[in-house]
Amino acid sequence: MTRHHRMPAYAGRIECCAPLAFCIAMGTARSLRVPPRVHRECGVGDGNFLRPGGDYLDMTCDEIRVALSARMDGEEPQVPVAHVDAHLRDCADCRAWRAQAEAITRAVRVQPADVPDLTEKVLAAVAAEVGDAARRQQAAAAQRSRRQILRIAVAGAAIAQLLLAVPILVTELSVLDPHTSREMASFDAALAVGFLLAAYRPERAQAFVPVGFVLSVCLALTSVVDIVNSDATVMQELGHLVTVAQAVLLWALGRVDQRVTGPLSAAVARGRG
Repeated sequence: MTRHHRMPAYAGRIECCAPLAFCIAMGTARSLRVPPRVHRECGVGDGNFLRPGGDYLDMTCDEIRVALSARMDGEEPQVPVAHVDAHLRDCADCRAWRAQAEAITRAVRVQPADVPDLTEKVLAAVAAEVGDAARRQQAAAAQRSRRQILRIAVAGAAIAQLLLAVPILVTELSVLDPHTSREMASFDAALAVGFLLAAYRPERAQAFVPVGFVLSVCLALTSVVDIVNSDATVMQELGHLVTVAQAVLLWALGRVDQRVTGPLSAAVARGRG
């Protein structure tokens, strides 16, 4: 006669310690909740069954992971949350799977921040910079052209003054006494050489401006007085009158050169450039 194990009237617990296979054969294991004590006593805890904590015997890791996926998607899982949490406490593989799934979900759902389109502003700034650079280049080219014209004018006036002074130095063309004439001619020649140097090195023009203006003003006044008093003729004082034009040209050359090349360096300002 087959021996049957007696079960209590309630289906929540199994008090016997019979082998689990026997219980399955009797058709009771799939419908009953098996407490952890049964697993411990019967040696069941490997494979897909939970360790102490309780679970449905037919619940697999795949089902738990489907429930976890539904919960991460905001859906209602088909497995009670308590059973899912109990399974996670005892299953390291499912815990690792959940961590990896959550990381992937965050990476997929996080959207990059909207970057404003600055293309038009950048292109406008570049165009403005190019336009400013072109205008600066045009202005610099105009200044260089003006400086070149002034250099030629200063050099031409200096050469004219030198041509008027040299004959007096070597001949007796002046109506004044030879000694005074040669002194005046020497002075004019020295002044002409200074103006030639300023035309050759425009950055030095500003240094000659005070000398040129004082001399030109004094010579212009004395020339006018001498011509009015008939102490000298216009031809005799022509070289001195040229000095006035030279001073004006020298002043203009110095201003233009500063705009083109900028302020003088310290060495040039000290006269050693």
